[in-house]
Amino acid sequence: MHISVIGTGYVGLVTGACFAEFGVNVTCMDNDAGRIERLEKGDVPFYEPGINELVAKGVKEQRLGFTTDIAKAVDKALVIFIAVGTPPREDGSADLSFVEEVGKGIARHMTGYKAIVTKSTVPVGTGEKLRQVITAHQKSPIRFDIVSNPEFLREGSAIEDFMRPNRVVIGADSDQAVAIMKDLYRPLYLIETPIVVTDVPTAELIKYASNAFLATKISFINEMANLCERVGANVNLVAKGMGLDHRIGGKFLHAGPGFGGSCFPKDLAALIQTGERHGHPMQIASAASKVNEVQLKRMVAKIRETAGGLKGKTFGLLGLSFKPNTNDLREAPALAIGKDLLAEGAVIRAYDPAALDEACRTLPGLKACRDAYDAADGADVLIIMTEWNQFRTLDFDRLKGLMKKPVLMDLRNVYDPERVAAAGFRHVSVGRPSQGPKSA
Repeated sequence: MHISVIGTGYVGLVTGACFAEFGVNVTCMDNDAGRIERLEKGDVPFYEPGINELVAKGVKEQRLGFTTDIAKAVDKALVIFIAVGTPPREDGSADLSFVEEVGKGIARHMTGYKAIVTKSTVPVGTGEKLRQVITAHQKSPIRFDIVSNPEFLREGSAIEDFMRPNRVVIGADSDQAVAIMKDLYRPLYLIETPIVVTDVPTAELIKYASNAFLATKISFINEMANLCERVGANVNLVAKGMGLDHRIGGKFLHAGPGFGGSCFPKDLAALIQTGERHGHPMQIASAASKVNEVQLKRMVAKIRETAGGLKGKTFGLLGLSFKPNTNDLREAPALAIGKDLLAEGAVIRAYDPAALDEACRTLPGLKACRDAYDAADGADVLIIMTEWNQFRTLDFDRLKGLMKKPVLMDLRNVYDPERVAAAGFRHVSVGRPSQGPKSA
C-alpha cells in the first residue's frame, strides 16, 4: 500500500516515519521547500528521541520519500493523511484554513478513490466540512471517504506511542474505509492494540475529550497542591493516595507550575468554543483552563516571596521546554514565568538541553548558559522548571559554591525536600512544606 502524509510537522513526520517502519510506502508532502530539502538530507527540524534514525532508515530502505508536489502525493496514495496545523483563533476556535486548503489541493488532483484521513486535531464537524470542500473542488465526481484517525502522541515518547499505542481510533462511514485503515494498522494486531471503530464526529470528539480530561487532572492536583501549602499537607502523598484508587489512576497527578505544550491549552480552548457555539457551556473545561492561568501567576508570586523581591535578583532557570525530551516551547510555563520575572527587573540565567537557542530568540532577555552549573553561577535562587533527567542528580556541594544563596525552587517536585535541606539548601516546592534555612 502507498500512503501520503500532508504536513511534515511533528505529527506528520512521526506518522510517516512510523508507517514506513511498518513496511508501508510513504510520501511526505509539505509546501515548505526548505523543510523538505532538510528532510531529504536527514535533517529533522525538531527534537524527538529516535526520529532522526527512523527517518534515515525509511529513506535508505526507499519506503519514505519527500516532496513539495501535492499532485505527486495525491496520485500515488490510496490513503492521504492530513497532518497540518490547526492553530487557535482569537476566540479560541481552531483555524481550519490549512486543512481546507489541503482538501482543495487533494480535490483538484484526484483521479481515483481515496481515503482522506484527518490526523490533525480538529473540532467535531470538520470531517463533514472537509467532505463538502473536496466535493466542491473536484474537476469531476470521484468517490472518496473521509476518516478521522486522531493522534495520541506524547512529545518525547512519540515513536513508542505510535508503535505501541493504548488504542487506535478510526472514525469512518464506510466499510471500505474501515477495512483500509485496519489493514494499515495490521502490525499492531500482534500486540492486541484495541481498535475503536466509530463514526467521524465521535472520533473527532474523542481526542478533545481525552486531552480536556488530562488537563483537568493536572489543574485539579495543582489546586490541591495550593491547598496543601495552606494546611501543611504533602501533595505528593495526597496524589499517591488518590492514584492507588484504580478508578482515578496516578498519571497526570503531578503538581507543578501548570500545563503547556501544543495540545492541552489549544484543545481546551477549542472545546470550550465548540460548547459555546452549540449552546452548551463546557464548565469543567473552562475551570481547568482558568486554574492553569492562575497557577502560572501563583508561581511568579511564589518566586517573588522566596527571593524577597524580583528586581535586581538573579535566577538560574533549569528547563525551558514545556516538558522534557522535546524542544517544544509552545505555551511553555518557563517562558510565561520568565517573561514576568524579566518584566519586574530580574536577571535570568537559563539552560535547557534542547530548547535553549529557540527560547533565547523567543525571550531575548534570557542569558544562555552552557549547563545547569553555569546557570546557577551567581544566582540568588535556582529554579527547576522542566524535569529533564540531568536535573535530577545535581551536585549540591558544587552548586553551593557557585550561588549567592543556596536556595532551590523545585517547581516539578523532583527532589526529596529533606535531602536538599540536609545539603544546606532552602528547598521550596509545590504543595509540600518548605525545608531548610530561610536565609543563607
